[in-house]
Amino acid sequence: MPTALKVGKFRFHFYSDEGSEPPHIHVRCADGECKFWLAPISLARNRGIPSHELREIERLVFEHKQFLIEKYHEHHHI
Repeated sequence: MPTALKVGKFRFHFYSDEGSEPPHIHVRCADGECKFWLAPISLARNRGIPSHELREIERLVFEHKQFLIEKYHEHHHI
């Protein structure tokens, strides 16, 4: 589960066996984990993260979208 980015308490990472899915990012914090599709950006799944933190994560995903897409393709050799 390589880390692509860490911002405050949020760790943005990939799972190695998900290269066949469209570009996405997993985000983990103390409360749980969520998954965002990157193109277009939308919440795919949430497990335990409160809505106010999801909004902050979504803002960070938008802010770092291009970097996260590049890291996704780099990690999955696409």
